[in-house]
Amino acid sequence: MAEIEKVSDLDCFKAELSQSDFKAFSDYIYSEFGIKMPDIKRVMLQGRLLKRIRELKMSSYAEYKKYFFSEEGQRNEIYNFLSVVTTNKTDFFRESAHFDFLSHEVLPEFLAEGRRNIKVWSAACSSGEEPYTISIVLNEFKEQHPEFSFSILGSDISNNVLDKAVRGVYPEKSVDVIPLYLKKKYFLRSKDRVNPTVKVTKQLQQNISLKYLNLMDKVYDITEKYDVIFCRNVLIYFDHETQEKVVGKLCRHLSPGGYLMIGHSESIANMDLPLKNIKPTMFKRI
Repeated sequence: MAEIEKVSDLDCFKAELSQSDFKAFSDYIYSEFGIKMPDIKRVMLQGRLLKRIRELKMSSYAEYKKYFFSEEGQRNEIYNFLSVVTTNKTDFFRESAHFDFLSHEVLPEFLAEGRRNIKVWSAACSSGEEPYTISIVLNEFKEQHPEFSFSILGSDISNNVLDKAVRGVYPEKSVDVIPLYLKKKYFLRSKDRVNPTVKVTKQLQQNISLKYLNLMDKVYDITEKYDVIFCRNVLIYFDHETQEKVVGKLCRHLSPGGYLMIGHSESIANMDLPLKNIKPTMFKRI
């Protein structure tokens, strides 16, 4: 996210998010998206909404709240609001132990069991680095095992970050963590040396589908069962009860013997779930 200009630099702007306006937004965020936003986050939300309010040429947070909760606002502003208030921090090969486990243990196990068509779901996929990393791992495995095939679903609640995932264009420095031979194989460098970027190859994209999905929905708009589900670094925004409900719904779409990966700072201990802990943050559907 671009750095937000200081409030003091704005003219004719009521630069304070009132407690009542904050409560209206935080209650909505929790009820619709399961994200808890305690009082200590008021200044943070104030800062994040500021840029959007300026884009709309509004003069106060109260004016924005009135617009947001109007019929027009709920129809037209919801995705912009989501992009502002949610954190979309992600990287290629983030928490790499999961990808090592997938490559060296999960995929060989599936192949030995006769599973040759593997389906992977990257829930809360943000701007696409996670599903493209999964695609690299699966493409590399397929080279050694031609009988293997796969498909990947990436989902998120922000259409803005999904658009970035569809484009598959990233700052060149974002792929520094990837070994050179994989970079040459799966990324195309731009000719712009002032703002260098890379674009994922069609090979990485061809087995990936992307869609909008809110993990707070009572029923997910998904009919398939998945062999592996990545749901990482999103549960931390939910309270314990919401975490258990979300993971329970994910398990309904996880095949028996399939695997769930969660973030290294997350825990689903003491939850009534059909999962067996295999390694830290790695679980198997029972």
